[in-house]
Amino acid sequence: MAECQLPKLNTRVRFPSPAPNVNDPIRFELIVVNCSDQVGSFSPVTLAIQGLQAYPRLRGEIIMPSLTSRSWQAGEVGILTFHCSDNFGAMLQAYGLKQYLRVNGVNADIVRYEPPFLTGRHWRIPYIPMRSIRWPAAMVYGLLHNLRAGAQFSRRRKNMDWFRKTHLIDERQPRILFLPGLRKLPYRRYIVGSDQIWNPGITYSLRKAYFGAFKSNRKERVIAYAASLGAAVLPDKYEREFAALLQNLDAVSLREMGAVPYVQRFFPGKVELVLDPVFFLKKEDWEQVERAPAREKYILVYTTEQNPQMAEYVRTLSRKAEMEVVELRAASECGAHTDASAGPAEFLGYIHHAAYIVTNSFHAAAFSIIFEKQFLVFAHSTVNERLASLLALHGLSDRLCQTGGAIDVPIDWPAVRARTEEALKPSQEFLLKNTAGGLK
Repeated sequence: MAECQLPKLNTRVRFPSPAPNVNDPIRFELIVVNCSDQVGSFSPVTLAIQGLQAYPRLRGEIIMPSLTSRSWQAGEVGILTFHCSDNFGAMLQAYGLKQYLRVNGVNADIVRYEPPFLTGRHWRIPYIPMRSIRWPAAMVYGLLHNLRAGAQFSRRRKNMDWFRKTHLIDERQPRILFLPGLRKLPYRRYIVGSDQIWNPGITYSLRKAYFGAFKSNRKERVIAYAASLGAAVLPDKYEREFAALLQNLDAVSLREMGAVPYVQRFFPGKVELVLDPVFFLKKEDWEQVERAPAREKYILVYTTEQNPQMAEYVRTLSRKAEMEVVELRAASECGAHTDASAGPAEFLGYIHHAAYIVTNSFHAAAFSIIFEKQFLVFAHSTVNERLASLLALHGLSDRLCQTGGAIDVPIDWPAVRARTEEALKPSQEFLLKNTAGGLK
């Protein structure tokens, strides 16, 4: 072990040897890891120090006797979302929501609800509770995909876990695997969302937790923020159950405009349209948590389903632009350099520093807008509503295509920023009114 002095903080930090020299003339970033924001409830206290150019991120223990070990203390608002899914967008939207609430004085925690139906799909041998005769094939496909990734599979899990424990949760929080465990939580208010919490194709049926449909002596209010069905409507077989579950909510907002009329049929109050919480943070905020790639001048490809037309388009673009292609998956359809080890921080870095982005992912498109990149979105075969809604809201419908388009057409970013700011106002008002305001 090695120690280094932090003069400005009047304390020392113990690191695995060798320790960084924090007096080097470069900017260092100090990040509190795995502890509450309230001084006095640190137990144990850890820091990460990152020399933005000279050193990798290191984790160490603060040596400061004045901070005593205490148990974790819950806030007043609990967020039930997909933070436990090893998915870039799922974790980044959770981070955006939590950060925005805390900056605005709302003491919010992400609830460590980590059910196997969400976490199991990311195991090396996947657990997929699919109610279909296709589940063995799905599990075998997942296993082969993970084996193909090789060592990158383990690095990806490590990067995902690092981001989750650094930015989303406190490891001292109770980890809850099943619905009954939510009953003992102390939160007075709950937020369900964002993301596709009401898409039964992802959650393998409609799940009560994501409607606040559980008993709790403390629970007083539940709101849905930027919830998504993944489509404009649910299959008919879910309608009766969906209508009943919605009655557990005190306020509802959705991420996709196409789903608003459908949900309004079943919810007695007004259903609001809001932005995904990643838009609560500015480009500069996201830069603080990204990890930049070593390469530059590349085309980034990120897909959520295979698309031969997209692969052909990317190959042609690569030849014309004379740029290499980077794809964030274990195997590439378009002959790209692949990186299956990225976590959310690396994902942000890849988007920020790409020359072009080609995707059919909602959050890859969202961050292309935030970082103001030249990008093109290919339509998704099953959940295209969320892509169309996102792009229309920002005046970028021309970026959605079926077989390709002119990715170099200039984008009027001042106009896009104005539309984003305009959409943010009702989103922020809805969220803060229902969390920071009075209880019912």
